[in-house]
Amino acid sequence: MDLDFRIAYERYYGELGRKTEALYQSLRDAIVSGMLSGGTRLPSSRKLAELYGLSRGSVNAAYDMLIAEGFARAEGGSGTFVASGASLQGSGIASGAGAAPLVLSAWGDRLVAGKARFSYIEQHPPLPKDGIRERISFRLKETDAELFPTEAWKSAMHAEIRDMMAAFPAITTPVEGHLPLREAIARDLRRERGIRASADNVFITNGSMQAIALLTMLLVEPGMPVAVENPCYAGIKRAIVSQGGVLHNAAVDDHGIVPEDWDARLLLVTPTRQFPTGAVLSAARRAELLAWASRHGAVIIEDDYDSELRWGGRPVEPLKALDREERVVYIGTFSKTMFVDLRLGYVVLPDALREPFRLAKALLEPHPAALIEQRAMAHFIASGAYAKHVRRMKRIIGRRLRAFRDEVEARLALWFRFVPADAGLHMYAEWLGEAGTYARLRERCGREGVSWSVGDSLWEGAAPRRTALFGFAHLREEQIAEGGAIIERVCRGIRD
Repeated sequence: MDLDFRIAYERYYGELGRKTEALYQSLRDAIVSGMLSGGTRLPSSRKLAELYGLSRGSVNAAYDMLIAEGFARAEGGSGTFVASGASLQGSGIASGAGAAPLVLSAWGDRLVAGKARFSYIEQHPPLPKDGIRERISFRLKETDAELFPTEAWKSAMHAEIRDMMAAFPAITTPVEGHLPLREAIARDLRRERGIRASADNVFITNGSMQAIALLTMLLVEPGMPVAVENPCYAGIKRAIVSQGGVLHNAAVDDHGIVPEDWDARLLLVTPTRQFPTGAVLSAARRAELLAWASRHGAVIIEDDYDSELRWGGRPVEPLKALDREERVVYIGTFSKTMFVDLRLGYVVLPDALREPFRLAKALLEPHPAALIEQRAMAHFIASGAYAKHVRRMKRIIGRRLRAFRDEVEARLALWFRFVPADAGLHMYAEWLGEAGTYARLRERCGREGVSWSVGDSLWEGAAPRRTALFGFAHLREEQIAEGGAIIERVCRGIRD
């Protein structure tokens, strides 16, 4: 017979680079799709070899593969034929655009729905495509890469790689994480944060978000109310809603979350530096939260994401340090003091949650991830390099915060209301004018090459906000001053 159909040989050859396999795959596709129906005689090996510039051996090998897998049959003296029933066409198995949709679990549906419902921080709109470059970015970013002690970190990494290879394969690490790192974290929390932590209660996680996700899996069930700050980090809301929890949005002011007698058994809060506003929870309110948890038999998850980077004022005592009933779970991370991609976080658990958390983590991650990084971090802390690095960060970024207050906050006080803060890597402000004016300000500043982040989407069910999140830690003092001057000039040129 003449080969009067088109098979996708060239496409498969381009993808695979192997002639026999490309011919097999293209013929198989034609059979499965019904293009070649059962009983159709395939061309002779000579004819097919001539048509596609192949050797007869390659064609025979492809035919043998089809026969071996039941897509074709050989009849002695008659040739090779498509096997009956090899096509999916008309078999009741849908394909292509008409395929029946895959059905997710209720958890999967909630997870996908949460993606659309809870967006992350909005960045500045794309810059116009007319040669304008971004000069000063106040967007939320990592700290200045030049501040990171690269050589000391490389030395710690190399030392641990050598030690691990020397001991391989006799290295075993528990689900909880590398013990020397857990001991170092517990020791620092006792000394620096007043938290009575034991290494037995410390688990190393793949960033703080893994800890939050695992805890919501353990503590949230469908229909259960969960108290959260409004606004708060979108990932927290997504974790709760994916488990079927019902958000109880708690108000936040310049002193942090406003305590109420919530009908809930779980609260997620950022008391030492509220995200995104930067507000610090007062001592009286911290006591109220602990009293609420005691009355309701509730758990408080405390996310202390960047308060370690404090540039002045008295260190804030975490809720965990005040906890006398083992109701507070404390979460920390190295992402701010080191770098985001390191993905090392930790959680300090009450005794009652240790075994459930261990089982949950073992289910998703039977062997600890980033083990070299965990070991290197322990080495980095033990050598004193981490403490030296943090001291240097505080000194330099503290100067940048002062520059921000003088050159941005002071200049823009007529147009923005800034929430006071003396810790962290960004400052939060609210625009005092109209929404349309704010949009024009952002667009015109973008044309001047200046941008910042916006946290409007972090609120839920509240009056529309016009917010600004100014990251400053990655900028030099002269850049901060230049950016503040540009924003002020544009503000003065815009009328409500």
